[in-house]
Amino acid sequence: MSTSQQPTSLSPSRASDFMQCPLLYRFRVIDKLPEKPSEAATRGTLVHAVLERLFDDPAVERTAPRARSMVPGQWDRLLESRPELGELFAGDEGGERLTGWLSEAERLVERWFSLEDPTRLEPAERELFVETELESGLRLRGVIDRVDVAPSGEVRIVDYKTGKAPRPEYSEGALFQMKFYALVIWRLKRVVPRRLQLVYLGSGDVLTYDPVEADLERVERKLLALWEAIRQATETGDWRPRPTKLCGWCDHRSVCPEFGGTPPVYPLTVPPQGAGPLPAPEAAGAPEGLPAPGSAAPGPAQGV
Repeated sequence: MSTSQQPTSLSPSRASDFMQCPLLYRFRVIDKLPEKPSEAATRGTLVHAVLERLFDDPAVERTAPRARSMVPGQWDRLLESRPELGELFAGDEGGERLTGWLSEAERLVERWFSLEDPTRLEPAERELFVETELESGLRLRGVIDRVDVAPSGEVRIVDYKTGKAPRPEYSEGALFQMKFYALVIWRLKRVVPRRLQLVYLGSGDVLTYDPVEADLERVERKLLALWEAIRQATETGDWRPRPTKLCGWCDHRSVCPEFGGTPPVYPLTVPPQGAGPLPAPEAAGAPEGLPAPGSAAPGPAQGV
């Protein structure tokens, strides 16, 4: 029985998917094609879990050695919930690859202590699921790594990245996710976050941005335009691939026409009268900070 359905909400990652390649969005959201787990993405999940759970301990116990010691146990917990991740190290009979992979996760966790001091932090929220519906009916949703609230009531949104900080020309793209979250918080709480903070554990950098209402209004307008482009693509079944250097990391090349493949039969009903063709994403308005069609896009080395 097919689980395909009309898209009903938008997250930062799915917005990025559509701008990167509309066909990729279709494969992930409409067709729900399976994707193989990657070592980089799974390491990111593991590091996030350690940094989240470290705050369960009293402040005085939040030390680098303590955080490093949590990595193996969190990996075991992750395997219990997602046994398929064990495939990442199939054939690693001596365990050398797994040992090296876990050591890298430990190094990333330890680097965090050079960027922030967890003994002086008491997050208001960790791994916070947020969701809001705009006046247009568009539902926005996502998961925020950490929310800090100062005694004055000022809000800081923090996101951990296990890759390296982007080059300056891609900094706006990196901040798109954070502005998305800031918009959701603003619409939910009527409070504009004081600061957005990206913590890059791979390179030891911290990228910050202090938004204002005008920033979030622009993001909202662009998301509405993007959602209209997604709606039209959904109704017409017209999802066009957009080849970039990121295609080399895509799990769906075997069914992508750019690589000689044939996409699955479109699982949704297309009205016979047919709406107009899918508007070019340029016309829809690329969300601020994401690469415009045809431009270079940041590669996976920037983190997960």
